[in-house]
Amino acid sequence: MPPPTQDSFGPSAADDGRWSPRLWGLLFVLAGNMLIDAIEVSAMIVAMPSVGRGLGLALTGAQWLVTGFAIGFGGLTLFGGRLVELLGRRRVYLWALLGFAVASLAGAVTDEPAVLVAARVLKGFFAALTAPTGLAIIASEFRAGRSRDRAVSVYALFGGFGFAAGLLLSGLLTGVSWRWTVAFPAPVVLVLFAFAVRLVPRGPVSAAASSGAPRRFDVTGALALTGVLVCLVGGIVSVPVHGWSDARTAGPLVLAVVLGAVLVVAERTGSRPLIQGRLLRNRTLVRSMAGAAALNGVNLGLLLVLTARLQTGLGWSPLRTALAFLPVSVPLAVTALLSRRLIARYGTARLIALGALGPVLGAALCLRHPVPEHYVTDVLPTLLLVGAGFVLAFAALNAQATSQLAAVDRPAAVGLYQSAVQISAVIVPALAAALAVGRADDRPALLLVTAVAVAGLAAGLGGLRAHPDRAGKPSTGE
Repeated sequence: MPPPTQDSFGPSAADDGRWSPRLWGLLFVLAGNMLIDAIEVSAMIVAMPSVGRGLGLALTGAQWLVTGFAIGFGGLTLFGGRLVELLGRRRVYLWALLGFAVASLAGAVTDEPAVLVAARVLKGFFAALTAPTGLAIIASEFRAGRSRDRAVSVYALFGGFGFAAGLLLSGLLTGVSWRWTVAFPAPVVLVLFAFAVRLVPRGPVSAAASSGAPRRFDVTGALALTGVLVCLVGGIVSVPVHGWSDARTAGPLVLAVVLGAVLVVAERTGSRPLIQGRLLRNRTLVRSMAGAAALNGVNLGLLLVLTARLQTGLGWSPLRTALAFLPVSVPLAVTALLSRRLIARYGTARLIALGALGPVLGAALCLRHPVPEHYVTDVLPTLLLVGAGFVLAFAALNAQATSQLAAVDRPAAVGLYQSAVQISAVIVPALAAALAVGRADDRPALLLVTAVAVAGLAAGLGGLRAHPDRAGKPSTGE
């Protein structure tokens, strides 16, 4: 951890965990921003059918509202880390807050679907800048021990509750107008910005920024990765509308392959690539990435399909849909409270394997009723099983991801891990929307989600086989 700077207030965090008013204010800003980032993930799921009706979009078009945010987050997470490293935490954090507010307002007033999707991509990018930077600020400004543990717990708790808050707020606001759902983060973020100007410290200057060497942002790699995701989604959702042979389908898919090749070349030949290939040879990291990606993809894929079916097919209101989804969102907050004790008692491998079983069973249960009729029997059990998977596995996957890496490699590995989690939130919902649109039931989409869940279970079982003697103990490195 870098030493506190002169303008930081880390020293006021006493070893007994007492915080000064300025530290409380700083945590309020960081945790509040984390809350808004989490709200953005879930709010548009509930609002999606209303936005689609308002702008004349089918499910394959409306899904961009969900995947657009994930494209900005997943495609630019690594680039965002590089920006923070070279430009400084404070500058990037403050500009990202302002950008988030502007993008929220732009999306709320537009009648052009492309502008709204672009705003969602930008909001994802700004979230990719502020979320990891918030944790880095906590690490440098709160002393190790009780103070930092409490701060991280508060930060994680706000993020966990954000998903549930997003559902409820979206359900209430979308009932008035979907534009309020898009716009409401703007005034909140501007209030946070006003406090952040006074409270967010400058932070230490990185070695890369102070060395005098040319700044290497790897813009090529960042644009290529983001372009791959955009083209993949564009090609996928064009299939049910135009068919495989149409240029509107084949063109984006071919371009995705070309951009993928550009990405590989850029990362292999660049002097400071965003993606460090040697990290991808670490099996523990790759298994964790696969498990977390599957868990997040299943969750968002199911919610997208169920939202479309419940609101468009069965005529449910946005608020009723939001209340119905609470059982899958509340466990995210519970995870923040229980994860440390669960990992300490059972270790990561067992929790991940057991947690991965929940989404498999939940998705399989949905297949019994591809057109749900009764919430208690056709929807609720699936939501509870997916929620249980998050409680057991999500924090354990985070802990396991970097457990076999040296400290110097962990920041880059965390970026890769977070990118994988968000990329699944791009691909799985897009595929699910393409398989569900225009069909009498959702069986093909649910089969896809089930297959993704099975892949996550396979990754979890692989962790048990890799360390059978330590399955009951926390991973501490090899």
